[in-house]
Parts: sequence; C-alpha cells; structure tokens
Amino acid sequence: MALVLFTACHKDVKKEAPSPWQIKDTDSLAATDTFSLRDIIEHGEMIILTMSGPDTYYSYRDKSLGTHYMLCEDFAKRLGVSLRVELCHDTTEMVSKLRQGEGDLIAFPLKREVRGGDSLLFCGPSDEKWQWAVIPENHELADTLNRWFADDMIHSIRTRERFILSMGQVQHRENSPVLDSVMGRISTYDDLFRKYAPIARIDWRLMAAMCYQESCFDPDAKSWAGACGLMQIMPSTAQHLGLPLDQIFESEPNIEASARYINQLSVQFRDIPDPAERINFVLAAYNCGPNHVRDAMALTEKYEGNKHIWEEVAPNILNLSEPKYYLDPVVKYGYMRGTETFNYVANIRRRYKLYAGVALGEGSYEVYGPGKNGVSSEPKRAKKKNKKFKV
Repeated sequence: MALVLFTACHKDVKKEAPSPWQIKDTDSLAATDTFSLRDIIEHGEMIILTMSGPDTYYSYRDKSLGTHYMLCEDFAKRLGVSLRVELCHDTTEMVSKLRQGEGDLIAFPLKREVRGGDSLLFCGPSDEKWQWAVIPENHELADTLNRWFADDMIHSIRTRERFILSMGQVQHRENSPVLDSVMGRISTYDDLFRKYAPIARIDWRLMAAMCYQESCFDPDAKSWAGACGLMQIMPSTAQHLGLPLDQIFESEPNIEASARYINQLSVQFRDIPDPAERINFVLAAYNCGPNHVRDAMALTEKYEGNKHIWEEVAPNILNLSEPKYYLDPVVKYGYMRGTETFNYVANIRRRYKLYAGVALGEGSYEVYGPGKNGVSSEPKRAKKKNKKFKV
C-alpha cells in the first residue's frame, strides 16, 4: 500500500518577504518552522508527499485518484485550498520530511510503531493499526481534521472511485463496428481517416480501429475524465495541440488533432527502431501516457528483456499494478491500471486485422506491412471465398 503525505512550503521568517515563492535565503529557515492551519489557508495550498499505490495516490487519464488522496482532496476543498503532490519512497522519508517542516500532514495508513512515530500527533481516519499524523505543534490542523472526518467517508470515497473507473463512464452511442462490410465501408468517417492518417504515419484502418475503441464512432462521446469526441481527446491535450475547445466535438478537427498527437507520440518513441513495433508503444501511450510506458520499458530492461519489443514489455505494463514493481527504484511514475492499457492495445490490434479485410469488401482481404518510417506499403490483395468478418 502506498502513502500520501500533505506538505507545505517553509514558513518565511523574514517578515518583509511579500510572498512565499519570493523567498531566496532558504538556509535561514528554522528546521522546526512549519505552516500552521492559518498559514495553509492564507497561502491557499497544501503540498502532499506520497508513495504511489492504488489505495493512496495514482494518476489515471490526467486525474488523481486513490482513497487517501481523494479524502485529502475533499478536506482541502473544505479548507478552500489547493492540493499539490510530491512522491516519497518510504515511511522513513515521510516522517523525516514532516519533522523537518517540509510537510503538513501524513495522509497515509501510518502504523503507530513506525520509526519516529513517538514524535507525531496521530489524527484523521483510523483503525486499530494505522492513522494519519502531523507534528505535535500543528494540533490545530489535527483538531480540524478530526472534526471534519466521519467514518462513512472512506466507503463513500471508494464507491465514488469505483464509479469513476467503471468502463461505462465513456458516454457514447453504440454504433456498429462495421458500417458495410460488403462495400468495404468501416464507418462514415473513413474519408477523414484516409485524409489524416498520413499525418499520424499509420494506416487509416488502424486509426479507425482506435476510434471505435475510444468512442464507437460517436462524435459526441465524453468520458468521466473529460475526454471528448471521436478520438477521446482530453481538453489539456487539445490545448497543447492548438485545437479550440469549441471544436473538440467536431469530427474533422478532432480526428486531425488526434493524428498530430499520434505523430508526436511516435516521435517520443523514435528510439524504437522497428516502425511496426513502435506503433504498439504509441497505442499504449495514447491510452495511459508515455511516462507509464517508459516505466514498463525500464522494468523490462532491468529484468534483461528487450525494451524495444512490445511482447516483452507488455507483461510489465501489467506488473505496474503490483507493489513489487511500481515501487521498484527504476519506476518513476508509480502505480497504473495495467490491465486496461494491455487490453487496449490488444483490442485495437485485433480489430485492425479485421478492418484490413473489411475495407476491401467481403470477398477479399488486405495484408498491411509498414514501409519506410512506418507509412503503409502497397497493399497485397488475396482472394478468399466466403470469408466472414466478425468484429
């Protein structure tokens, strides 16, 4: 189980400094100087130090989750302050940073017999074995937290998190996976996939397979995390790509922006020499972000696998859900829901193979091979009698 620690900046002992981020002489700050509850409220921020884990803190599609983090988030909202997260490696680091004035609240299931625990004031959520903690001087924060917390909050938070993570949280219409297999039409957006797939440097049918996995070809689809449109683009990604938010649900701008994003991901993984292999990593990064994919590659290399071969990296995508692996020193971004990304890549690859046949009509199929720089080569046709496509 991972841990979360609330922290705040050092309190400025120089009264003339107008704001905490203008402090220059940090060496002059006393080691015991910490932010009181009033300081936290006045400065508008609580900084959390945490170890990654499914019950404490993790990032999923640009949203921070985890029972302990979400409790902290609700408490911060009650105080009217923002929350910032810093990752720690272990409980020793948590306690040390708290005692040095680098943190406000250890929001992790901390065992009372933890080293240094005799100098802490335990508070907040608790059972017989663990509780959160502050330094004794910050008793006002502890008292406020104790008055705010109720026993049913943990159950409520976990119910909310399960709801968020349920696969039904992408709201879309259930469109057919194939519009017309006899005529070789996958969707009403085939012309747009053909137009913009060269920007992504992938086959247009692979882009169609991604689109069905993301939204079932529904241009109005929206997920709980805020991903929008046919290719489920996050607003933050749209901003990065220069896609106006008032166009994010429009089919052509959404597909065009997605193609540019796929291209950018491909550039990020240009160290993978084989274009056919690289696209698997790009698909995974489209789903979970490139940082988690890099963590899985680092684990693969550590255990003497080939980090440039997806079939060797994919098991470590799954392993990032296990403490032995997401707490490994080579892992920088911690816990992830590996099953979702693993299945995402597998489902798109499987659907793409089927779409490669559907796009030529039911009487034939097409074998796609990546050419130079991953751009599709000339298709190879083959006749096959009575072939049925099930997508």
